[in-house]
Amino acid sequence: MVLNAADQGVRRPPFLLLIIVLCGFAGTSLWFASNAVMDALQADLGLSNADLGHTTSAVQLGFISGTLLFAFFAISDRVSPRLLFLICALAGAVANLGLALLARDAASVLLLRFLTGLFLAGIYPVGMKIAAGWFQHDLGKAIGFLVGSLMIGTAFPHLLRGLGQDVPWEVVILSVSVLAALGGLLMYFAVPDGPHLARGGRFDPRALGVIFGSRRFRASAFGYFGHMWELYAFWVFVPVVLAAYFAGSPLSNGAISLWSFAIIAAGSIGCIGGGLLSLRTGSAPVAFWQLLASGVCCALSPLLFLAPPPVFLAFLLFWGIVVAGDSPQFSTLNARNAPPQLVGSALTIANCIGFTISIVSIQLLNVLATGLDARYLFLPLVVGPIVGLAAMFTLLHQETD
Repeated sequence: MVLNAADQGVRRPPFLLLIIVLCGFAGTSLWFASNAVMDALQADLGLSNADLGHTTSAVQLGFISGTLLFAFFAISDRVSPRLLFLICALAGAVANLGLALLARDAASVLLLRFLTGLFLAGIYPVGMKIAAGWFQHDLGKAIGFLVGSLMIGTAFPHLLRGLGQDVPWEVVILSVSVLAALGGLLMYFAVPDGPHLARGGRFDPRALGVIFGSRRFRASAFGYFGHMWELYAFWVFVPVVLAAYFAGSPLSNGAISLWSFAIIAAGSIGCIGGGLLSLRTGSAPVAFWQLLASGVCCALSPLLFLAPPPVFLAFLLFWGIVVAGDSPQFSTLNARNAPPQLVGSALTIANCIGFTISIVSIQLLNVLATGLDARYLFLPLVVGPIVGLAAMFTLLHQETD
């Protein structure tokens, strides 16, 4: 039975947040599946070094397309969100498995990654909507834990690859697909529709002008855009920078995969810790200071190659924490500052612009990686935090006054 917002006093099922978090982790493991086995795809299918950025951009483009499609047709209002989560988790698992069964060249890989991103649009945002159906006053904490689990899920294929260097890459892809499918099944059968589940408003693309007419929303949105310029490009090229630093050393490909997992997954610490801190300070200061710390890391990144390995790795781990830790806070700020009657359209538009920006930064680094010394590869990412911090000053002063 679907519960509605009028049902008061409904008790949450035991371990509900843990189950939602596990399902989100499982579903988002599809995101970087091809990145984790890129070396094998290059060897077996003739992919080039540039295809590292192209495949991730294909996922981003699929996610943008899926987000717009689901929003325009209000699919999560017409279908139970947990059923939509299940369908997209199963479909995404099949598209991901296609890498092992159907991919024959770069074009087929890009198509399959686009389809995977399309179905991720029914996993990542829909998982948040499912959480919002059960958590109201403590939604910020719930979203912090959920986004933290998404960071670990995104990094998880690197862990599988690092632990299974002697295992065929197809097994890694199969494992990720099975995990995503199980996450969809668990969400559907273990998480009922919540009593606070609200219907969204009809998506209205004409709302773009109204939304960006709001000074506060414009500030939080541009802070988020600066964050997105840096986030995915950093995640995509962390293995490249690790490999360049340790070139000629005995560090194996498996160790590089494991460190890539640790650095990307470290974002969960920033998400959860930032979420808890925001209960006392507000979201704007947490987002501002994490974005500032991440921008400083960008600016200092060329010096990183002069550091000994322990400092190099500790620096990247810290960067992994702060580069992602502001994500839940920007989501909160965008939702809070959007015109009330246009919240759904505002978040959809902001997310789509943010992920489009991530494609641009990924492709920029993809081009630079062919001729630029790896120590300078992350330096162009500093533009994002600079723009984001400039935009955030208005919110920072208002929230701390």
